[in-house]
Amino acid sequence: MNTPRTLVWFSAGAASAIAAKLTIAQNPPNLVIAYTDPGSEHPDNERFLTDCEKWFGHPIIRLKSKKYADTWAVFEHGYLVSPYGAMCTAELKKKVRRDFQLPDDIHVFGYTSEEQHRADRFREQNIEVDLRTPLIEYGLTKDDCLAMIQRAGIELPAMYKLGYRNNNCIGCVKGGMGYWNKIRKDFPDTFDRMAQVERKLNISILRSESQSVFLDELDPTRGNHADEPSFECSLLCTIAEEDIELSTNTDY
Repeated sequence: MNTPRTLVWFSAGAASAIAAKLTIAQNPPNLVIAYTDPGSEHPDNERFLTDCEKWFGHPIIRLKSKKYADTWAVFEHGYLVSPYGAMCTAELKKKVRRDFQLPDDIHVFGYTSEEQHRADRFREQNIEVDLRTPLIEYGLTKDDCLAMIQRAGIELPAMYKLGYRNNNCIGCVKGGMGYWNKIRKDFPDTFDRMAQVERKLNISILRSESQSVFLDELDPTRGNHADEPSFECSLLCTIAEEDIELSTNTDY
């Protein structure tokens, strides 16, 4: 009988990196760490993946859609965002994951303690998936994970250092007005390109009081996006780090 894979889904974010490290500390058989590359993330993410591979002592498998090169290719087919979610996530993340996974895989996701509701919803919508959430089990927040990455001596991905709370694609259609005004400042070419896509498709990604707001109409003062990430490490960080240390200490 084959041993099921323990499949850690790495997203190039701090939370999934800590989830991977905690899983490695448990020394599960048949461990696989996989990253679904949407093609539109900051180029510094490849550096972060390489740094994490060294820290993990374990390779990260790169997976990519065979149909779409990046988010812009999805958008060009008329797909932006709807009340049911973003098509780029479905095509470049979810479909790629489903094509790679096996029926008996154990799945590890980097849901943080603030995201218990997301983990619960995932379980409800994917009852066939054996989901593990080590960050929730340790009570670790997103800020805890950011601090733990820094304490491990790993440089945070560029998007975090620019003040973004998530290391998503540059120009995420799920972002709000404050996010897009920050993109306007940090990545003006991306802002202009998305504004042109909106007009070409006659679809806006932002709404205000149930009214569509196109990017080329967005007031530069609208929204509120922090310019700097604020985070500190809690006592729970120390507990998790001690468990990681114990697992790699040959004296134990």
